[in-house]
Amino acid sequence: MQWKKPSRELMDYQATIMGPFEAEKKKMFGSTVYFSNGNMFTGVHEDNIFLRLSAGDRSELMAKYEDAVPFEPLKGRPMKEYVNVPPRLYRDADVFKQWLGRSREYVDSLPPKAAKAKKK
Repeated sequence: MQWKKPSRELMDYQATIMGPFEAEKKKMFGSTVYFSNGNMFTGVHEDNIFLRLSAGDRSELMAKYEDAVPFEPLKGRPMKEYVNVPPRLYRDADVFKQWLGRSREYVDSLPPKAAKAKKK
């Protein structure tokens, strides 16, 4: 699957915002994503930043921002619990950090995922 390459500016912006959040950084979807305890909680995909949120937080986010939509890296196949954050939200660094904190808290409440064994 070939995805549209995200802008360096968007990836750099998220990396800057991630400063106070200790996270494991990996490459996925042709971009940078962040994990805690083996669970992905945020990243950049194409022209979007996405967050993994609890059901209540997803409902709240989507009610406040009509342009927040489920994260769908493959057309017609949304990823459960993930939402694309609208630019007007993530461009407000203080508000975005609050939502990043909620995302991090949620994934930290989940059981840790064991690392998959690498194929030889």
